[in-house]
Amino acid sequence: MRLTINKIQEKKNAGERITMLTAYDYPTAQIVDEAGVDLILVGDTLGMVVLGYESTIPVTMDDMIHHTKAVVRGSKNALVIGDMPFMSYQVGISDTLRNAARFLQEAGCQAIKLEGGVTVAESVRRIVDCGIPVMGHIGLTPQSVNQLGGFRMQGKTPEAAERLLNDALALEKAGAFAVVMELVPRELAKLITSKLRIPTIGIGAGPWCSGQVLVIHDMLGLYTDFVPKHNKQYARMAGTMKSAISDYVKEVHSGEFPGPEHSATIDESILDGLQ
Repeated sequence: MRLTINKIQEKKNAGERITMLTAYDYPTAQIVDEAGVDLILVGDTLGMVVLGYESTIPVTMDDMIHHTKAVVRGSKNALVIGDMPFMSYQVGISDTLRNAARFLQEAGCQAIKLEGGVTVAESVRRIVDCGIPVMGHIGLTPQSVNQLGGFRMQGKTPEAAERLLNDALALEKAGAFAVVMELVPRELAKLITSKLRIPTIGIGAGPWCSGQVLVIHDMLGLYTDFVPKHNKQYARMAGTMKSAISDYVKEVHSGEFPGPEHSATIDESILDGLQ
């Protein structure tokens, strides 16, 4: 049975750390789910680590629905969250509600995530009022990377720190069930976590958040174009895959593969009449 937002809150209340990873396809979702991860985020980071864009901005709702469907099919226990892509919730409340509903109706996930704080709080309230659980996202918000001047730490001045705290409080008041904090100084993340009733999920925000999230391609060493400083590589799969593929190419060229064990045989007398 899948985790619910109530169970996630219970983990926070009990002081249990919450785990979240991204996934974008069926087999990865299966592995992540079977490994015991609490939350699976189908992040718009798929634009970079799967589709090869330079940012998340080109990702569309159709892209997100397509990948979220696959992740839902591949998971049984984790709560699956669909990431609202750029301009899917900024134009007007009708579009916002329609797009949020698509994640539940078409893709089958259990919640959505969107970026922003005070500026999106009313949208969060309206989405929650429709029965759709919402996860917030503050700090570095990748969809606003051009406005923020790049992938930089946020909340480093008193004014910026106060804005982030107000953003988090506004999201909680609007009904968000959790808040992602990305690239926030750990002391500020600790303060915000202490001020909120709902869980905080950190990425580059230190050890005192209620839980942690990483992009799976980063933590497995699959995406090598850019390795974030806050990421920990638990494996280096790109090298392993390249080596395996290189071995395959060599064996095909040499005739070593396929060997007798890789194909079926029949009695050659069956072929006599075909000569």
